[in-house]
Amino acid sequence: MTPPAEKRTVDMQIIADWVEPHTRVLDLGCGRGELLDYLIQSKQVSALGVDLDFEKISACVRRGVPAYQGDMIACMAAFPARHFDRVICSRTVQELTAPATVIAEALRVARSVTVGFVNHAFWKNRLDLLTRGRKAQNAVYTTTWAESRPANPVSVADFEDFCATQNIRITRRVHLDGDWKYPCTMLPNLLAGYALYDLTK
Repeated sequence: MTPPAEKRTVDMQIIADWVEPHTRVLDLGCGRGELLDYLIQSKQVSALGVDLDFEKISACVRRGVPAYQGDMIACMAAFPARHFDRVICSRTVQELTAPATVIAEALRVARSVTVGFVNHAFWKNRLDLLTRGRKAQNAVYTTTWAESRPANPVSVADFEDFCATQNIRITRRVHLDGDWKYPCTMLPNLLAGYALYDLTK
């Protein structure tokens, strides 16, 4: 197993703690398969990753991680309700053009859905915009504007309001500080750099 990158260690461990051994897991936007590789090794899950990027899918295959190149909605449509024990959408939701549709379909095909995202309302992001009038670039958003991928940034407050309006139950949540290593125990919409949620219908 490839060791997880240092910045991924904490959130990967939290997700692994939530995943039951020997369960069926679907990872939406699986990237190069680091998370699924970790779960296969640590929890012996039956795993499938989905990503649009051919090079990332190729990297999954080289790791021995089963993966499908294509649209995540089309992939999920091929499975019956509750086929998976868990769908994971980690560091992906902010890049989706229709996040509500993806989350609804994920809740159809799985008993629970784990969502993790960078908190756009993190105080340093706000400060950068206020004082510099430019895209935030800090420990949470590390890239310049031209290198950035998130097209639909989300905050802790946005996401929790979405869950409330859609009658989605939040069964667990963890907020991490800006360094993504330690728990954020107060004012998460302002002080958390990263957020993880476990959802059910």
